[in-house]
Amino acid sequence: MADWSFRLIEQTGYLGVFFLMFLETIFPPIPSEVIMPLAGISAARGTLTLWGVIASGTGGAMVGNLFWYLAARVVGLRRFKPFIDRYGRWLTMDWYDVEKAERLFGRFGPVVVFVGRLLPTVRSLVSVPAGLLNMRLRTFVIWSTVGTAGWTALLATAGWALGRRFGEIEKVLGPLSTAVIFAIVAAYIWRQLTWRHRHPPA
Repeated sequence: MADWSFRLIEQTGYLGVFFLMFLETIFPPIPSEVIMPLAGISAARGTLTLWGVIASGTGGAMVGNLFWYLAARVVGLRRFKPFIDRYGRWLTMDWYDVEKAERLFGRFGPVVVFVGRLLPTVRSLVSVPAGLLNMRLRTFVIWSTVGTAGWTALLATAGWALGRRFGEIEKVLGPLSTAVIFAIVAAYIWRQLTWRHRHPPA
């Protein structure tokens, strides 16, 4: 997949970077940890510019982020309640958790969105609670863009600095991403083992 991505970027330039980052956000077959360093390599070779790579990568990811945000906002929190009631066990949450998340987003929403954009896997998911909990569109766009731009700039600059030595990037980012994903899976399993349905206090 990395070879295919590199060929696409080489052939279509910024449009390819935009498309791959959009696709990664909607349904991540190729992680941004691969896409953006490859785009950075193209910038190091002079095929593209580093700033253009960062801008196109950020733009593609933000279109995907807005897709999930708007889809969740259309569904709305109250329409989501029957789904939580029925499948809460497998989501390891109940309506009490949702109301806690609503209060958390009310106080720290921008921070949650910003930090979420910097974490593997979470990057693609944080748009959904932001939309369900009706975060202001302007706030969502600002903090999502800042976090997304920071992440894409970091990866693209790494690719640009190391040139063709992509394996050296993977040695650092690969284990880091794997560790974060492992932590998320472990947390999910723990939640499954300890989960019990709760009701908010009357």
